[in-house]
Amino acid sequence: MAKKEKISEERKKLIKEFISSNELKTAGDVEDALKNLFKDTLQEMLNAELTEHLGYEKNEYTEDNENYKNGYSNKTVHSTQGDIEIKVPRDRQGSFDPIVVEKGQKDISNIENKIIKMYARGMSNKDIHEQIEEIYGVKVSPDMVTAITDKIIPEIQEWRQRQLNEEYAIVFVDATYFSVKENGVIVKKAVYIALGVTMEGEKEILGFYIGETESAKYWMSVLNELKNRGLKDILIMCADGLKGLKEAIAAVYPKTEFQRCIVHMIRNTLKYVSYKDRKELAKDLKLIYTASNEEEGYKNLQELEEKWKERRVSLENWENNWENIQPFFKYGPQTRKIMYTTNAIESLNNSYKRLNKGRRVFPTVQALEKSMYLSTQMIIEKWTSRYANWGVTLAELNIYFPDRVIID
Repeated sequence: MAKKEKISEERKKLIKEFISSNELKTAGDVEDALKNLFKDTLQEMLNAELTEHLGYEKNEYTEDNENYKNGYSNKTVHSTQGDIEIKVPRDRQGSFDPIVVEKGQKDISNIENKIIKMYARGMSNKDIHEQIEEIYGVKVSPDMVTAITDKIIPEIQEWRQRQLNEEYAIVFVDATYFSVKENGVIVKKAVYIALGVTMEGEKEILGFYIGETESAKYWMSVLNELKNRGLKDILIMCADGLKGLKEAIAAVYPKTEFQRCIVHMIRNTLKYVSYKDRKELAKDLKLIYTASNEEEGYKNLQELEEKWKERRVSLENWENNWENIQPFFKYGPQTRKIMYTTNAIESLNNSYKRLNKGRRVFPTVQALEKSMYLSTQMIIEKWTSRYANWGVTLAELNIYFPDRVIID
């Protein structure tokens, strides 16, 4: 039989004061009083969050402060105590993004979701532990944060195995890198990300893959996984020179057109150029990939090779990869803009980095996996529309892939 916990004298005193001050006589009175107490506590937590966001107390405001409080917004949220009316504080700049009651959130009944959201925003277990205790007065150990976030692991597996569309117009593949502690040593882990553009012009993250060595065999396994999840056809695959990827595409998706990523071509060229020459060279390279057709693009490349060889700048990478660059030129400005990838995979990688800037080193590969998944969910929540003028691109794809792109 479990030992009955004794109520301390201090707690008894608090209970008596609570009963007396609220004139409690029935169970219903207790419920109402607890609801009001919860509401007041929640309000104080929101106010404390805004104070921390601004960096000063109300009585410390000076004209030097760029941001300040700007009233409240009324909001009704559902909790374990029922529906509660709260006032969400605002700041003048509109940059305040509360954690305890998030923007658009209607249900606050589960504190675990708050911890997972904080984890998704790039906070470490230690940071979450310290912030919850400092602002809210609730003790959550780093180990408890791990235990709570581990609950999403089955969700990650389900997401990884979900069915994909049968066909995608474009699939971008790229790698971003994070530091992970492995066997007591900090190592860099590559995270390969596959981003698809559906036949309706919408972006979709197909999957991410951590830390394997690049090879045709590895990419064969990734592409076969996509195929096993229902992806039968890819019109265009756009990627950097990932080792073995082109060969794997030819084996698994033989009808797919491989396009070398223009952004990576530019970056690889500028990497070995002196700082004072980069701006001029970047401007010159634009003459290649904005040319009206392949012939003009190649002519501009040859002229630039002649111009820059005097400064010992090599454009050999463009020559060697021209076969995988030239498909780019047959498309119009609208499709080129999508394939250029600045607003697609590059933006996506920057989002992953920004969301995880608070974590310099991940303690385990699984911690990185959880963070990547939660970051992915936060990113795709903001993707609410398809590419602008997608009909133009679809009509163009219909011309080049008439038996694979059907326009009703």
